[in-house]
Amino acid sequence: MRSENFPVVEVKHLCKIFGSPGRGLKVDSPDLLEQAENNGAICAVRNVSFRVNHGEVFVIMGLSGSGKSTLIRCLSRLVEPTCGQVMIDGEEVTNMDEKQLTQFRRTKVAMVFQHYGLLPHRTVLENVTFGLKLRGMKVAEREEAARQAIQLVGLAGWEKQYPAGLSGGMQQRVGIARALVQDANILLMDEPFSGLDPLIRREMQDELIRLQEELRKTILFVTHDLNEALYLGDRMAVMREGAFVQVGSPQEVLQHPADDYVRRFVQDERRITQMVENSSKPAVVRSLDKARSLSAS
Repeated sequence: MRSENFPVVEVKHLCKIFGSPGRGLKVDSPDLLEQAENNGAICAVRNVSFRVNHGEVFVIMGLSGSGKSTLIRCLSRLVEPTCGQVMIDGEEVTNMDEKQLTQFRRTKVAMVFQHYGLLPHRTVLENVTFGLKLRGMKVAEREEAARQAIQLVGLAGWEKQYPAGLSGGMQQRVGIARALVQDANILLMDEPFSGLDPLIRREMQDELIRLQEELRKTILFVTHDLNEALYLGDRMAVMREGAFVQVGSPQEVLQHPADDYVRRFVQDERRITQMVENSSKPAVVRSLDKARSLSAS
């Protein structure tokens, strides 16, 4: 998954605090975060800056509570940033008014959630066309576009089914089809496969790789799973306590961890990789591959 060398997403000094920063204190700069925390506020995203290039899969990895889901929601302002700047496709998202933001969400970015977010009383086809309906697209046009997206994710023939009749993997395919049909250049994916069984999760990871090779989207992908990050990412960021600890290619993070926190994160994967490289016995390699897949569950 090689990316082209110009940024589509650019984030500068982004912060998000929850709770009151203190009477009379307006946190409009990262320099005021410590003072706000001393007053009882919680800093979920702490002075984060990064770029994502066109066609790149950028994975944000961290443990629960590290701030990764808050961060990705700040990019489309589903969660309002406290301070900082978000530039997407040359537009400053953090300065958009309500009308501009609605249009931006409908056309420039699409989000895939962990829990699918499907409408239970609507069929697969109706779920996939829902965003296009909000845009005002004619019925025949939106249904044709939806059928193409449904076929693309391997669900042709399931258009009339309801979510309750689908497996978890199939429901997530519907969620991906709903994102793809928007024809947005940027996909924001918040732990989309974490609720799936290990084998289905790997199938969905392979499906995402196949779709990316065909469509060349720019993808920001949140996960707590190191194996998933290594498998999918062109680059990855390790997040801790609201801040990026290390940003680099999966190989760089694996081979040159920035500190003890990252080193502990990657030590099991490094151990398995070294054992595979040192063993020429097929049975041993198969056993280690199985251990790696189980460790992702």
